[in-house]
Amino acid sequence: MAEKKKHVAVLMGGWSAERPVSLASGKECAEALEAAGYRVARIDVQRDIADVLTKLRPDVVFNSLHGPFGEDGAIQGLLEILDIPYTHSGVLASALAMDKNKAKSVAAAVGIPVAEHRIVSRFEAAKEHVLEPPYVVKPIAEGSSFGVIIIREDQAHPPQSLGRDDWVFGEHVMAERYIAGREFTCAVMGDEALGVTEIVPLGHGFYDYDAKYAEGGSKHICPAPLKPFVYQNIRTLALEAHRAVGCRGVSRSDFRFDEAGSGEAIWLEVNTQPGMTRTSLVPELAAHAGLSFPELVAWMVEDASCRR
Repeated sequence: MAEKKKHVAVLMGGWSAERPVSLASGKECAEALEAAGYRVARIDVQRDIADVLTKLRPDVVFNSLHGPFGEDGAIQGLLEILDIPYTHSGVLASALAMDKNKAKSVAAAVGIPVAEHRIVSRFEAAKEHVLEPPYVVKPIAEGSSFGVIIIREDQAHPPQSLGRDDWVFGEHVMAERYIAGREFTCAVMGDEALGVTEIVPLGHGFYDYDAKYAEGGSKHICPAPLKPFVYQNIRTLALEAHRAVGCRGVSRSDFRFDEAGSGEAIWLEVNTQPGMTRTSLVPELAAHAGLSFPELVAWMVEDASCRR
């Protein structure tokens, strides 16, 4: 008798600013899981998600949520209470990775190179330069480059948008030294670093939301054209960050590489819920390693657990 495939609930949507990205990831993951033979339930997550999952009782949850509540430990805690195995990282690692300040502290403690930064009130950052330009201001706990502002060397005044009433990304922000050079990313799957991709924004000053998700907004070069020792160093650092933060399943670390300056790869952050459309960075890196998209999501389902 053929083995019965698991019933997988794919969580997507939610109510964070990254809802559209989550819906796209969830749709493609659900289709790939069906192609791999799983029985799939698609769930656009609302505030009644505990009741929905209690009635459905899936074997596994595939978490395609992005942003607050979906990747900051909140939904992970709920799934632990419901005792439903789930993909990606657990409560502590999810919460830690979402807080860029705390994640950088952990990474630095194990010797991973990070950029100098300060945590300041958004009003202070709007009033005067809190670092010597150039520097970057970013929300402490957002994804998809929401709220990221680059302050150039010749910019006389700090960004006034930080002091406006319509700022929705928290009362404190991270001001971080700007790292010139090229941008790279590396995925970790289980206990193995995959390849390294170079990200080249097209028509954008940096890898912002539109560069990430608009058609033609960026170019991904996989494998990245790097000297072998630099390529391997980025892989090593990504795996070290994955382990230090306590990630499980799949994660993705982002880096800047100042080739003309320090010659050092600087770790920016680890993403515990990376985008998962077929053209997203992690599926591209998995394909380079020989895994099809259905094989990748099937591995993630079989890796799912509680108490992660």
